[in-house]
This record gives sequence, structure tokens and C-alpha cells, in this order.
Amino acid sequence: MQAEAVRKRIRSDATSLFVRGFGYAFIGLFALCCLIPFLLVLGTSFTNEGTIATNGFNIWPRVFSTFAYKIVFENPGLIVGAYVVTICITIVGTAAGLFLVAMTGYALQRPDFQQRNAISFFIYFTTLFSGGLVPFYLLIKQYLHLGDSYLAVLLPGLMSPFLIIMMKSFTKSIPHAITESAKIDGAGDFTIFLRLILPMATPALATIGLFIALGYWNEWYNAMLFLSPDMKYRPLQLFLYNVITSADFIRNSSAASNVPLRDMPLESMKMATAVVATGPVILFYPFVQRYFIQGITVGAVKG
Repeated sequence: MQAEAVRKRIRSDATSLFVRGFGYAFIGLFALCCLIPFLLVLGTSFTNEGTIATNGFNIWPRVFSTFAYKIVFENPGLIVGAYVVTICITIVGTAAGLFLVAMTGYALQRPDFQQRNAISFFIYFTTLFSGGLVPFYLLIKQYLHLGDSYLAVLLPGLMSPFLIIMMKSFTKSIPHAITESAKIDGAGDFTIFLRLILPMATPALATIGLFIALGYWNEWYNAMLFLSPDMKYRPLQLFLYNVITSADFIRNSSAASNVPLRDMPLESMKMATAVVATGPVILFYPFVQRYFIQGITVGAVKG
């Protein structure tokens, strides 16, 4: 009997080891598939344009060249200013948006808030229908008078129905008895929210904060609509978009240039701008990955 039990334990351990090894191998292969495109972008950004035209994209540059980065960083002051503008908008917008989304989501799941269903329906309804670009443009330019102002980029991204619903779903996992006991002790709603709810909602805050930050970091369309070309410093994504557009125009133009048109590194510039734009995000993501996964999981289960 004892020998049979030992054999069963050995078979169970072998099966567990096999399943674990297969899982690690599958996850490693999947991670490699996700890493290869980024390595391809990075390698192409350091490749000579003629080599790209002849041999296509390669992870390892056959003919090494930094010409694309020289053009992107041709005016360091402008790109540093674009970075500063984008970082400031991202930090301020993420902090303000996270606070507003957290307050809204928490209030909408409170059982003692009588209008929660009506307001929730109003928020959800906006995900089905949009007012369109023209009313949005008129609102920003003529009614709010935010043309040539960074607020035109900051304000539209503060709140999102999807993020509010996610926050509402997460805060449902926090027992309402905590709020009731704090009220018995004399705490107000705002004190309960700041001192009790926010510390327990760290995974959701990290997840939602990452979504908001990525939205601001990648923002270029509103900046293109509302910020004048005469502004010296504009968001990073719009700055890089203008660099690529200018290079494309020069390459397709018959006008004289001090750079041979066939050698204009258009494809490698696209990859270089992708590296410049995504590099800080990739460095920041590992710090919030644990909270991000937990927040996404809870939001999905609780919906």
C-alpha cells in the first residue's frame, strides 16, 4: 500500500511538472512573439534606407545607420519641449482623470445613492451614440474658447464611460459595511472615499491610471485640431507626425534638397519615431504590470 501511494505521488508530481513546463514554454513562446515586432521596429530604425528597400525589414540591421535619428533629433530643443509638454499633460490629466473616475465609479455603486441607475444609464448611453466631430469642434473652439490652449487636449480625456464602469465594477467588491461603520464613527463621505476606499482600490487605480496615461501619451488628433501650427511646443505625437509628414513631402517632391531624395530615410524614420514615442511607456509598464493584471481580472469578473 505504501509503495502504491509513493508511485501515485511520483506520477502526480511528474504530471504537475509536465503541465507546468508546458505552460512556461507556451507563455515564453507567446512572449517571444510579442517581443519580435518591437525588435523588428528597433532594428529597422537603425538600418540604411537603401538596405530596407532592397532586403526589407530585419531584426538585425545589415547596414547600420543612425541617419533617421539624426533627422528626428535635428532640433533637440523642439523634441525636448514636446516631451515636456506631453509629460506634463499626461501627469496632470492622469491625476485629475483618475480622481474623477474613482469618485464617479464609487458613487454609482453606493446602494444609498438613489439616482445611481439613472446616471449609470446616461453614462452608458454615451457609448452608443456620439455627437460627431463638428459639434465637438464647435464646443471646444466657440463655446469654451479653448483654441490654442493645452486644455483642449487635457479636458476631453479626463473621463471615459468604459473606465467609469470598470471602477464601478471594482468598488462593488468592497463591502458596503465599511462605509456604514465609518459613518457611524462620524466620518463624512469624502473622508471615507479618501481614507478607506482609495487605499483598497489600488489595483483598479493602477489599471485605470495606465489607460488614462496611455491615452494622453498617444494623443495627437485633438492637438492637431485645436493647437495652432504657430505654437512652438506641441505634444510629442503630433511633433513626430509632422516630422514624418515633412519627410514624406520632401521625398515625393521634385524640389532641390541637400539630401538625395532616394536616400531620405522615410521607412527608418517611421520606426525611429515609434521607438522614441513608445520607449518611455515600455520602461514604465513593468512597475504597474502586477496591479494592471489584477485590476483587469477583478473588473472582468465583477461586471
